[in-house]
Amino acid sequence: MSTCTQIAAQLVSPGKGILAADESISTMSSRLENAGVTPSATSRRDYRELLVSTPGLSDGVSGIIFCDETLNQVFSDGRPFAQAVRELDILPGIKVDTGAKPCPGLPGETITEGLDGLSDRLARYAQMGAAFAKWRAVYTITQNGPSWGAITSNANALARYAAACQEAGLVPIVEPEVLTAGDHPIERCADVTASVHAAVRQQLGVLNVDLGGIVLKPNMITEGADHPEHATPQQVADATVRVLRAWPASLAGVAFLSGGQSPERATANLEALQTQQTPWPLTFSFGRALVSPALAAWRGEEARVTDGQAALAMHVAANAAAVRLRSELQSA
Repeated sequence: MSTCTQIAAQLVSPGKGILAADESISTMSSRLENAGVTPSATSRRDYRELLVSTPGLSDGVSGIIFCDETLNQVFSDGRPFAQAVRELDILPGIKVDTGAKPCPGLPGETITEGLDGLSDRLARYAQMGAAFAKWRAVYTITQNGPSWGAITSNANALARYAAACQEAGLVPIVEPEVLTAGDHPIERCADVTASVHAAVRQQLGVLNVDLGGIVLKPNMITEGADHPEHATPQQVADATVRVLRAWPASLAGVAFLSGGQSPERATANLEALQTQQTPWPLTFSFGRALVSPALAAWRGEEARVTDGQAALAMHVAANAAAVRLRSELQSA
């Protein structure tokens, strides 16, 4: 078994998910400001340290995704983040894309950038102790979109990133996110997501990416945010797995993004997904659904650090319990 397949299996190990704490500097600063915290490199570090040092976090979290700034920072006791995370029995990861930018030739659509110099950056991150990486491509549903050009361009970038990661000994988290923006029904989300996944699979194959050494991070299949009716958790689970069944059994696992869902809805949908029979684990890689409650409880106050950690621990425990339901049902 290769290093990448071993690490990928560890990331999707039973009862655990991946914490996404990789907001960009501008996004994290905005969220801190909205919570009444003065944004700075120090306050961003303090917030990420609060998350990582939550007691018992490794019981439900296998890995944490950071941005470049955080991976280059140190804990208040002087330990580099990667070292501190590994000492807590959690794998450190790094977001390596540089964001979605307007795509030339495709008005209104985006291409995720960051391939320039990627191999050198991956080698440096691996040397710093990172075990895995993440790249996010985004697709917006419109009346006629996303276009095939946007789908294939982003799929190729995802595959090139994944191949570079495996060459560097890092597990790539492959994140093709179909956004919830819009008023489309759940069926439209399913159709678009299926087309996106087909393109990603094809491009991964072209570049000989080992599916046993990647973690797929897709959106759940839901209706658009402005659609008048919410699908039930069972409807979301059924629709999601119908799309995912096109992936071969060799895939290491699936870690869903929360995609702007409320923490409660994301957990309910994750729990319903555990009733589905699949050849790969279905777990979570949530960001806002886990970290936003912690930020709201902390608000930058030293006396409220434990409140922030308690909020994070509660939501991690709820999602870990949802994931454990799968093994409980299988052993029943």
